[in-house]
Amino acid sequence: MELKEFMDISKLQKIQDNFSDATGLAAIAVGNDGQYLTEGSNFTEFCMKYTRGSKEGNRRCIKCDNEGSGTYFCHAGLMDFSVDIKVGDEKVGAIIGGQILPEAPDEEAFRKTARELGIDEDEYIAALNKVTISSEEKIRAAANLLELIVNQLVNLEYFKYTNASMLHALQEKTQESASFVDVINKDTSQLKTISSKQRMLSLNASIEAARNGEAGAGFAVVANSMQDLAEQSAAIYNNIEESVQGITDTFSELINIFND
Repeated sequence: MELKEFMDISKLQKIQDNFSDATGLAAIAVGNDGQYLTEGSNFTEFCMKYTRGSKEGNRRCIKCDNEGSGTYFCHAGLMDFSVDIKVGDEKVGAIIGGQILPEAPDEEAFRKTARELGIDEDEYIAALNKVTISSEEKIRAAANLLELIVNQLVNLEYFKYTNASMLHALQEKTQESASFVDVINKDTSQLKTISSKQRMLSLNASIEAARNGEAGAGFAVVANSMQDLAEQSAAIYNNIEESVQGITDTFSELINIFND
């Protein structure tokens, strides 16, 4: 399952951007295939231009990306995080980021890193001085909060998506059932017509039996039985018609709800 299959990614982008603006942490969402789903928020020049911009620095960063989980210290001395995005127990992506200092930096330690990575020391320190500083406790709390908010949003979107599919299927079945009800209505109408003809035939038979006196007595019994059956049938057809009408009204209300 892919996140973009059921979710408007712009909603995730908005939360990510607001999170980065509020905390100073960088963030970006990735799918299970490793492809970026959102645009990066608050990415630092220190990390993207300098550290990852060098061959050795990029190698070390990729190693951290692959091995890091939760909230952790990267090779360059900053704090990063990686939190899973899940629908139930299934992982559908992740939010990664950080690029933030947990305390005031030791300039000499970062100059040493710059030399190891083959980066101009002064430019590296100038970029470092632009990085946000926060406490480790706040950084971990912010990452945990982002994980909670994003997963609540994603699961809500998945719930809406699956319910929409179910409602669509229900709508189709409701309309299909309504067509069956139409057939029943037509058949019931025809049966009522037959019942009316039965009553007319039984009435004519009764008249003929009366004209024939005793000779028609047996026929009169049959005519009366036909009359009783016709009346019983008419009552049953009326009950069916009322029930079908109730079902028809219910289907009409459901279809109107779906169409609204």
